[in-house]
Amino acid sequence: MRRVLLAVFLIACGSCAKTAATTDGEYLFLWAGDAERKASDFLAVIDASPTSAHYGSIVASVPTGVVGSHPHHTEQEMPANGHLLANGFHAGRTWLFDLTHPLEPRIITQFGDAAGYNHPHTFVRLAGGNVLATYQYRGNASPMTHDSTVAKAPVENTTGGLVEMDETGRVIKSASASDSSIQYRGVFPYSVLPISAFDRALSTTTDMDEKNLKATSEWVQLWRLSDLTLLKTFALAPGPRGDENRFTGEPRLLPDGKSVYIHTFNCGLYLLRGIDTPSPSASFVRAFQGKNCGVPILAGHYWLQPVPETHSLVALDITDYEHPREVSSLAIGDDEEPHWMAIDPSGRRLVLNSSGGGKGGNRLYVINFDPGTGQLSFDDRFRDADNVRPGISLSARRWPHGFVGTAAPHGTVFSRH
Repeated sequence: MRRVLLAVFLIACGSCAKTAATTDGEYLFLWAGDAERKASDFLAVIDASPTSAHYGSIVASVPTGVVGSHPHHTEQEMPANGHLLANGFHAGRTWLFDLTHPLEPRIITQFGDAAGYNHPHTFVRLAGGNVLATYQYRGNASPMTHDSTVAKAPVENTTGGLVEMDETGRVIKSASASDSSIQYRGVFPYSVLPISAFDRALSTTTDMDEKNLKATSEWVQLWRLSDLTLLKTFALAPGPRGDENRFTGEPRLLPDGKSVYIHTFNCGLYLLRGIDTPSPSASFVRAFQGKNCGVPILAGHYWLQPVPETHSLVALDITDYEHPREVSSLAIGDDEEPHWMAIDPSGRRLVLNSSGGGKGGNRLYVINFDPGTGQLSFDDRFRDADNVRPGISLSARRWPHGFVGTAAPHGTVFSRH
């Protein structure tokens, strides 16, 4: 009997050891595709524990079995349950990954259209556990640029909407973003910010279809969150250059809990006030150099903005919302056009990549951020062993699931720890 009990104990402890080995530590989860669109898209796991002997090493990966879906946005921070949503935008597909055991990532499910809408873009967790998602189009959407080798006549996209769902894609409620009160019809939901304190949500409207050359996407939409009633659609006004308002991107709730910054891909920054009233106001507060500004992070009273034109990451002190001031700038490299960024749970480390389809330097960086001063610096320890340059290369390497080649990265998030 003692031998039997001992055997049971050893088996149980072996199981516990395996669980500990796959959950302890800090990791980065990288959502990427083959830059040549020949091999499967995949999610990779990178050791992000600064004290680890394998810091910066790619330790696991899992393929989706789908080629060329255009891996795009993931959730920007790891959900508490360890399940991460990641969309393949051009294919209109979304994967739900189980990352509770980081060294053994697995796919829970995948889904496509929802409530008659297609091509999802952004997923945000709600307090009650459901997910609020933007779907860009309704009905028959125009095929994305690389979806087919057979030329097809372009189809004019139809305005999509917002969908509340559970994390597996089961629809709870939905609503169209179409607004008959405005003449403009190029409204395609891009990102969304739920603001539960006021029963409101704000969504932006940049069209991801590169063939749509007519869309200017300067529009913002205000919703009642509880039933997804569209309350108002309004356009941002141009800044001094004349087009800073175009291609509305990521909305972020400011520390006062009632004001919002919205960045645009034309590198404008706008302040929204009165979102809890029937007549919200929007004012231009800042422009960054160039166009195609990347995904920003709000960290305390600092706004962190990737600026591809200057190949840099800029930190603004936004204590005075109407007059943000630059306090730090980090040159990433002339061969990089920084785009995607996320912050770790400590609020002191950022992950940054170019999301350039595998072009240029194509490196993934960890950047130190001082929440007291806003200062930015490279984590020089996060690098390839055979390279003095910070960051790890995502080009021409062997990935754990067997793929050999260059990754085209996009959404990357830190684990919770």
